[in-house]
Amino acid sequence: MFLCQEKVLLSEESLSVSKYVLMSNTTDLIIVGAGPGGYRAAEYAARQGLKVTIFEAGEVGGTCLNVGCIPTKTYVHAATFDEARSRMAQVVPQLRQGVESILAHPNITLVRGRAAFMTPTAPNIIIATGSETKWLPIEGARTDPRVVDSTGLLQLDRLPRRLAIIGAGVIGMEFASVFRRFGSEVTVIEYLRECLPALDSDIAKRLRKYLERQGITFRMKTAVENLADIDADVILMATGRKPRTEGLDLEALGITLAPNGAIPVDDNFQVISPHSSLHEKTPPSALYAIGDVNGRQMLAHAAEMQAVRAVNHILGKSDGIRFDIMPAAIFTAPEAACVGLTEDQLKAAGTPYVCKKSFWRANGKALAMGETEGMLKLFASADDGVILGCHAYGAHAADIVQEVSVLMCKNTTLSELADMVHIHPTLSEILKSAAE
Repeated sequence: MFLCQEKVLLSEESLSVSKYVLMSNTTDLIIVGAGPGGYRAAEYAARQGLKVTIFEAGEVGGTCLNVGCIPTKTYVHAATFDEARSRMAQVVPQLRQGVESILAHPNITLVRGRAAFMTPTAPNIIIATGSETKWLPIEGARTDPRVVDSTGLLQLDRLPRRLAIIGAGVIGMEFASVFRRFGSEVTVIEYLRECLPALDSDIAKRLRKYLERQGITFRMKTAVENLADIDADVILMATGRKPRTEGLDLEALGITLAPNGAIPVDDNFQVISPHSSLHEKTPPSALYAIGDVNGRQMLAHAAEMQAVRAVNHILGKSDGIRFDIMPAAIFTAPEAACVGLTEDQLKAAGTPYVCKKSFWRANGKALAMGETEGMLKLFASADDGVILGCHAYGAHAADIVQEVSVLMCKNTTLSELADMVHIHPTLSEILKSAAE
């Protein structure tokens, strides 16, 4: 275990710059960033007896809590724009206070300020600085007053009459669904031929067609070259996110970023030295990078589990976390979710597989709820029946896919799933129907 040495970090406060000298007897672990990965790492390490110092320049909770996952979900579950804004103003501070309580643990010191590395001689350090909007390199992207990112869209105090969204990924599709329901005229512009590339293409197409019937206009296979050509009151830049590393002075630690701007890490999320082989690290530091900043799986729940793995590695503990099985959800209406391989990926890899399908319209609970739009595809090995993936859209698709994720972690087969009792009437019977 490495202990903190002096002059490791520089914290830049809003009114002054002060140097935090962390003595070796005061901390075992430094964490930069108090988002889902950072505060989870701090909480878990503190419970294991480590002394933790965590730096956060903004609000605790990171992008997800303050301007990402949580605020957007208040919009998803609100009936009107005004209700969404009111609900967001209540939910976000409440959850932020919960994170503040976690970081009040006696083994945790929260430093409110920016952190930068001053020397390659360092203690156990976890970098968890998250990500930021990736802007298209086109004229006017940062100067046109109509253009906002997801943070800016959530700060609007008036519902736009015409909203154009550049990008049909998760962020773009969720906001398209929400703002169309609120009453905006919504146009989605996407360079690729289909939306949501992480989803099975069949599922993605069916969801897009459904949203088209709800009044959303899609312009697929379209490149944006001039913002002046877009006729809209507000333009949302939803073209993805990039790792946030600016200002950390990572060069002092000998870190060379990957081509996508991410910090390269191994399977324990320990930083890989640019001057060594794949499995060697930058000595003598124990440096880790978790969450969006390593660019591996840009999901809040991935960051939390990466935090556990990194702390376990510091402690010399093993775990059984399956990072190859990472479920994800898109909270459109209806929502979509996925885990494992798509049918296109299985075909490209030449993997023998079987595909089982089931539909919301054939499920009693879905009919009773009036939520009959939806389809599920379940993939399994043609050789031994082990489940390889599940992609779906429909009411509560995320809950159903989460069940599949658990089953995949235990290498469950289709026949074993078919033998498992499911409550009637529930939407989970859609999954059981597919297995049968």
